[in-house]
Parts: sequence; structure tokens; C-alpha cells
Amino acid sequence: MLKGLEPLRFYLAVAIVGLTSIVTAQQSKSPAPAPIPPQIAAAQKVFISNAGGESFENVIDSLPFNGGPDRPYNQFYASMKNWGRYELVSSPADADLVFEVSWVLTDTGLKLPVLGQLRLVVIDPKTHITLWNFTEFVRGAMLLSNRDKNFDQGMTTIVNRLKTVSASTAGSVDAAQK
Repeated sequence: MLKGLEPLRFYLAVAIVGLTSIVTAQQSKSPAPAPIPPQIAAAQKVFISNAGGESFENVIDSLPFNGGPDRPYNQFYASMKNWGRYELVSSPADADLVFEVSWVLTDTGLKLPVLGQLRLVVIDPKTHITLWNFTEFVRGAMLLSNRDKNFDQGMTTIVNRLKTVSASTAGSVDAAQK
């Protein structure tokens, strides 16, 4: 009876080794991360542009959140000021980067509050080329206080993603300058 089990153990061992090598090969085939534009880390001064958002007039019977249509701009501006990483300037001509903030409403088609998207576009003011783009979906909710909370979470995510991109490019810029 043991003689019949030996080939089975052998084939099982071969299958395990084969699957392990396939999984390892698939994991190693993922491409290396593409470079992040060095202008993001090298920038000292930024201009924050309010690209606005869609009118609240078409929203289902209520405001999507407190603070009106300029809330995305005001909240992002305050977050950047508190972060202190970049000097905020009043003119794009004086800036190394432009951060364009906008809000897009999305009607769910149901009798539910709207969903929306926060967008941050990082633009090189000299070339007018988009260097990076962040989009964060904000979930709707029945209560205004919950929509405000969801908006705050979305804004925090956008700011944290910007911080991550800025930090990951800072190391490569420092290494290139040495």
C-alpha cells in the first residue's frame, strides 16, 4: 500500500514546486514604477487654481455639502497652507506648479444624494502640460453631515496622495543633485 503512495507524493511535490515558480514568475513580471515628474518635488512655489465645479442648481432638492461651490478650493487651499511644503503664490506666473482643484457632481438617478468627484490636476505653468492627476470619488449620503464627512475624507485622500507623490519624487531629486 505504501508503494502506491510514493508516485502520488512525487507528483504532488512536483505540482507544488511548479505552481510556486509560476506564481513567483508572475509577480516578478510587473513593470517597474514609471518615473514621477521631478518638477513636483523641485517646486518651491505653487499657485492654486479654482477650476470650480458644476452648479448646485441641478442637484436633487438639497445641497451636496456645506460650504458652497468654493468649498473644494477653500478646503484644499487651507490644507496646502497647513502642510507648509510649498509657498502659495497669488499668480501662476510666479509659480513652479499650478494645482487646479475642481468638483464634479454625479447624479445617481435615484432619490438619493449625489455622488461626486474631487479632482486635483498638477500643471507645469511654463509648458501647460499636466504632470499628474488625482481623482477621488466622494460617496453620497442621506444626511448632510454624512456628506460633509465623506467630502472631508475625499479631500484628505487627495492631499495625502499629493504628499506621497511629492515625497517619492523628493528622494529621486535629492539623489540626482548629489
